This record gives sequence, structure tokens and C-alpha cells, in this order.
Amino acid sequence: MTYLLPILFFAIFFVITSLKVLNEYERGVIFRLGRVIKAKGPGLIILIPVIDKLTRVTLRIMTLDVPNQDVITRDNVSIKVNAVVYFRVTDPIKAILEVEDFMFATSQLAQTTLRSVCGGVELDEILSQREKVNNEIQEILDTHTDPWGIKVSTVELKYIDLPQEMQRAMAKQAEAERERRAKVINALGEFQASEKLSQAAAIISAHPEALQLRYLQTLREMSAEGKSSTIIPLPLDLIKALAPIAGGGEVIEKNVQESNKE
Repeated sequence: MTYLLPILFFAIFFVITSLKVLNEYERGVIFRLGRVIKAKGPGLIILIPVIDKLTRVTLRIMTLDVPNQDVITRDNVSIKVNAVVYFRVTDPIKAILEVEDFMFATSQLAQTTLRSVCGGVELDEILSQREKVNNEIQEILDTHTDPWGIKVSTVELKYIDLPQEMQRAMAKQAEAERERRAKVINALGEFQASEKLSQAAAIISAHPEALQLRYLQTLREMSAEGKSSTIIPLPLDLIKALAPIAGGGEVIEKNVQESNKE
């Protein structure tokens, strides 16, 4: 009975130290006397106590926040840029053997790459073509982390901090651009209106009776306003037609022409 007690303790110790459970998203890199055997998991795995060592590696996508980086763009504008990197481990053995701490190494590489890429382009390109800058950073990171068994899937610029002077200058530029568009639209409207007036004048000159109809329509609109006194303009042709009847047609026509000149 005394011999069974140590055996029981040894069996319990063996079970506790040798049996490990890995989740579906985990892999275990097994070191046996310092040498890598293989990556096991998921599920239940058995280790040899004292001899085997287990290092867990997650295969889920991890998020890496790149802190603010001081960058001088190609057009000599000082800005601060930060980003977020999404990556995952594709080869657990490489992630453990090829680099000491793949999280720290990826973070440092992301910071230097962010400064390098943003420093090689102009500010307008960073603001207007952010997707292009994101893709360029992602390709560079993916190329350098591939020997580590890491796949960089996405890089996104989160925030771009501009100097106050640059913000004011950009606000003035945007305001000037809006004024330019307003003037262009106004000029285009004047041009289109002049075209329509020119077409209307051509139609009226070809059909003089259209002018008389327009005159009668104007009189009706003026009479409908209900004012106490109304000034009714008389066409020159009508005055010429009535002048011989009233007498002194030449004098009236001369007075009308002089008033038109004035």
C-alpha cells in the first residue's frame, strides 16, 4: 500500500504535465530537448514531462496599433501619422524560430515602413489617395514578414495630424475652389441664357406677329397687377401707324427717336 501512493502521485503529475488541450485557433510548437519536432493541435496533445516544452501560437488575425509617427513629406510638410495593421501567423514554426518576438518585430517594422512610405509622397497624395498608400505599406510589410511565417492582410491609416498653418491654408484653398466653381456655374448660366435669347430674337425677326402677341401678353400681365397707375410702353411701329391720323406724324416720330437716343 505504501508503494502505491508514490505511483499514484507520479501518475497524477504525469497527467497534469503531459496532457495539454489546444483550442481550434491555436497551434503548439513542440521542443524536445531543444529541437523542434513539429507543430501540433488543435485538441488534446501529450507531452513528455521535463523533456518536451510547448509554445502556444494563435492563428487568429491580430491587430497592431502603430503609434504616431513624425513624418516629413516629399513637399516638406511636417505631419503626424498613425495606422493599424492586421496580420496573422501562417507558419507557427517560422514565427517562433525565425524571430525572437514576432509581435515586437512587426510593430517596429510597421513604424519604419510608415515613415518611409509617407515621407516619399506629397501631402495631397496622402490625403486624396489614402488607399494607394495603404496598399503600398501592406505590400512592403508582407514582403518582409513572409520569412517569419506572418501574413499582413490589411494596413489602414487612422489619423493624419496637420499643422495649424496647413489647416488654415487648406481651408482657404477649399473656399477659393468653391468660389471658382460658383463663378463658372454663373457664367455658364449667362451663356446658356444668351443663347436662348439669341434664338428667340431670330424667331421674332422671322415672324413679326410674334412680337405683337408678346406685347399683348405683357399688357395683360401689367393690368393684372392692380396698381393705381400703369405705364404702358407703345411700340414705335404703332406710333408711326397712328401719327398720320392724329396729324404731325413726322414731329412725333422725331421726338420718339430723340427720346430713344437719350
